[in-house]
Amino acid sequence: MNKQGLLGLLEEVRAGEISVERAVERLKHWPYEDLGFARVDHHRALRQGRPEVLYGEGKTPGQIVDISRRLMAAGSNVLVTRVDEAKAAAVRSDLPESEHHPLARLLTVKVDEVKADCRGTIAVFCAGTSDVPVAEEARLTIEMMGHPVKTGYDVGVAGLHRLLGERETLEAATVFVVVAGMEGALPSVVGGLVDRPVVAVPTSVGYGTSFGGLAALLGMLNSCAAGVSVVNIDNGFGAGVVAAMINRA
Repeated sequence: MNKQGLLGLLEEVRAGEISVERAVERLKHWPYEDLGFARVDHHRALRQGRPEVLYGEGKTPGQIVDISRRLMAAGSNVLVTRVDEAKAAAVRSDLPESEHHPLARLLTVKVDEVKADCRGTIAVFCAGTSDVPVAEEARLTIEMMGHPVKTGYDVGVAGLHRLLGERETLEAATVFVVVAGMEGALPSVVGGLVDRPVVAVPTSVGYGTSFGGLAALLGMLNSCAAGVSVVNIDNGFGAGVVAAMINRA
């Protein structure tokens, strides 16, 4: 139940198109629906402007299917993060409407085409090809929230001319998500070139002294470029949500 859905329901009651009793029936699982193993938060779209997102790790395929179906029945799009190939195949056998994005490890179901009221386009950059999975998680998250996205992949500091080749996007985008592993330098570079917010995402890509992304995380937290904020290691989803919230008109 989002704002538009609630307004529409109230308009139907006012116009006499449905009874009060029928409206109550449609609202009976609002604000959440208790499935025993999960409490599906149907109120979240109304409260935060986006439906509940499922974290796939630790959930069985059956649990993902059950929660997804309840969200879909309420008119919500479905986004499931961190889903591997085997689990995705099991889910899709029971939920053929779902689409698996293996590189980003996401499952999606589009019930409604969302177009957000936004300020402009969000840019997603990543330093190397090995960072693309996290960048794709961010990109798809942003798209599921209804925002336009442009990408620039493999534009890291080992060859800055590649980033400068994205000059048009650097000048036009309203928010940037910048993904990098190793030493995590790319967000600082982008932050020094633009006057708009940069959401930095460290990845666990790198050799031993990268400490699974800790070196990139600390590098980004210590950026000398103003306007750079940092999410957790490999958290493309979190970066996408933050960027979309910033981009709201």
